[in-house]
Amino acid sequence: MSALGNHILVEFTGCSPETLNDVSLIEGLMNKAAEKADATIINSTFHHFSPIGVSGVVVIQESHLAIHSWPEYGYAAVDLFTCGDEINPWISFDFLKEEFGAENYSALEMNRGSLSLLSRLDVNLESLRSSIKNKTVENRFERNLWFTDKDDDQALSIRYNGNVLYREKSDYQTVSIIDTYKYGKMLTLDKMVMTTEKDEFHYHEMISHPALFLHGKAKNVLVIGGGDGGTVREILRHDSIEQVTMVEIDGLVIDACKKHLPSIASAFDHPKLNLIVGDGLDFVAKSKDKYDIIFCDNSDPVGPSEGLFSQEFYSQCHDLLTEDGIFVVQGETPNFNQSTFIDINKTIKTVFGNDRAAISFFPVPTYPTGYWSFQYGFKSERNPKIISESDVNGFSIDQDLQYYNHDIHIGSFALPNYIRKLIS
Repeated sequence: MSALGNHILVEFTGCSPETLNDVSLIEGLMNKAAEKADATIINSTFHHFSPIGVSGVVVIQESHLAIHSWPEYGYAAVDLFTCGDEINPWISFDFLKEEFGAENYSALEMNRGSLSLLSRLDVNLESLRSSIKNKTVENRFERNLWFTDKDDDQALSIRYNGNVLYREKSDYQTVSIIDTYKYGKMLTLDKMVMTTEKDEFHYHEMISHPALFLHGKAKNVLVIGGGDGGTVREILRHDSIEQVTMVEIDGLVIDACKKHLPSIASAFDHPKLNLIVGDGLDFVAKSKDKYDIIFCDNSDPVGPSEGLFSQEFYSQCHDLLTEDGIFVVQGETPNFNQSTFIDINKTIKTVFGNDRAAISFFPVPTYPTGYWSFQYGFKSERNPKIISESDVNGFSIDQDLQYYNHDIHIGSFALPNYIRKLIS
């Protein structure tokens, strides 16, 4: 042995973008690469950066294997570092090259810690061993796998156990359900957090109940999107509702949630629900029916949801509302998607009028910045803070709601000063 360690710096190009953007798959391959070389794994930590990119490291008894991927370029930078001469990192290299589908590669091998340049120190190894013996847990492999939703300046990371319960690619997006440590099962669409078992009630109670109590007598409502089922579950708690029409473009979302998130998707078989798997834009453009409330429960304005943020769509929804109808749309956050948040408000004011728009804020721990909104358009004059306290609190207690009550309703429509400046 001429050196303490052998370090291979690798660049893989022409790789499969889907592989390089799949954090659980990459974590499994990197651990497998270590096992192939007969390395002893201690732990692994991996992050997925939404919407694209994976970074991670496998710590082995013999040093480490690390990776960072750029799926948009089909490129991955990999470090394979082993100490001693019992582990051959080239075995890991060959395995990863094949699994990543790399068309090309470059590899630079370096000896680290050249023994010809080092002198061994006189260290009492037995004393060192005895001092840490009781602090060491042997044969323990900790998986440290993280999902990260970020923009250029901030991020939210959630640790999960590597268990991908569902992953299918539809004609519109990649639908995944993963098992997290803190928030239970989590639905993601194209690597963006949609909902989790633990905090879903924040969103679903706040999209539905404020509008329903503001209207007071809604019978026929329309939901665009909402494939997890939580919004229709909350709407159908109200006895006045005679029919809910729900139009979800991606049937895979419904199937995944019915199977893996049954507590959220519990109302899909309700007799008052008219479930349509289809394009919400097309449905609204062609519909001749009138609705008391239209809920636009869509994801961020990318992919299949992009058209749901247009002035044309808002105008069509306006025309489908009854005389005192209410339009509710997922309003983004001024702290993460500020330009979209402002554009939604401007568009609602253009379509419904400056004095017939409102914004409701509420927390969602697993959404970027933890601060989210619904934005409203009112077909008739309405003060969003005037509702019956006894009706709301009685309903909240009777239905055992976890978030919504009268005080929450009133407070959610109070705008901080910086928000008032943004939308003025």
